[in-house]
Amino acid sequence: MIRDTTLGSKLWAAAIWATVGFFVINLFAMIATVVTSSFATRWLGTWLPAGWTTRWYSSAWSEFQLWDVLIVTFQVIGAVVLISGTLGVTAAYALARRDFPGKRLLVLLFLLPLLIPSMTFGIPLATVLYRTGLAGTFWGVVAANLVPTVPFVILVMIPFIEQIDPKIEAAARVFGANTFKLFVYVLLPLLLPGILAALLLVLVRTIAMFELTFLVAGPTSQTLVVALYYAVFAAGVRAVQSIDAMAVIYMVTTLVWLIIALRFVNPTQIVTRAKQQPAH
Repeated sequence: MIRDTTLGSKLWAAAIWATVGFFVINLFAMIATVVTSSFATRWLGTWLPAGWTTRWYSSAWSEFQLWDVLIVTFQVIGAVVLISGTLGVTAAYALARRDFPGKRLLVLLFLLPLLIPSMTFGIPLATVLYRTGLAGTFWGVVAANLVPTVPFVILVMIPFIEQIDPKIEAAARVFGANTFKLFVYVLLPLLLPGILAALLLVLVRTIAMFELTFLVAGPTSQTLVVALYYAVFAAGVRAVQSIDAMAVIYMVTTLVWLIIALRFVNPTQIVTRAKQQPAH
């Protein structure tokens, strides 16, 4: 491969690196500002705060009832991951193994919640949930989050399932495996990289899902990102440091979930592992 060493290519590469560097520096600067503010006793017009304290974290914890919010957040994440994984993998298997009239149209419908902005279908969805009495409840929040996550699991899992030779399943049937044993002992080991990848992305998506959760959440069904929004924009006067402490708790919570998930799934190896499985 011949490397382009002209002046124009060098300037283009330098511009790209400068843009990336500017973005990264600004990102870390914003995070550092929020973290520093959350530990500051007072910070006005100086490079560093006048003093340091941790009392804003205890203040945010009690003022915003973060223990209850975190429990709701974890429960919503667990329910969405479990339900979307179950429905998504099942539907993906049917779409990958069966041909029927309207299949392409059905796949297109699954794509729509991922392609169009959340607010486009979020408001009609919230209207339906309010009319059915689910809005403002835990299961209403779960149902709203399932709208984009189930199609996402389906679209991620279809290629993994299609890479498995149907003859493997036929051989298992010949040796007497019923549907349950076929899934647990044959399909599940082969699909595990794809399932873990899909559920990892669903987990991250649910943590950050603001629009749909905001539209249907009630006082006792708010996730952490929605509670953070209300802390910033709700009426009344609140200490900036206390809100920043809440933002740090949100960032740390997201980071912990990512570390736990990445302990079991390496995204850079997902496609490679899926392609290697049928050859075993």
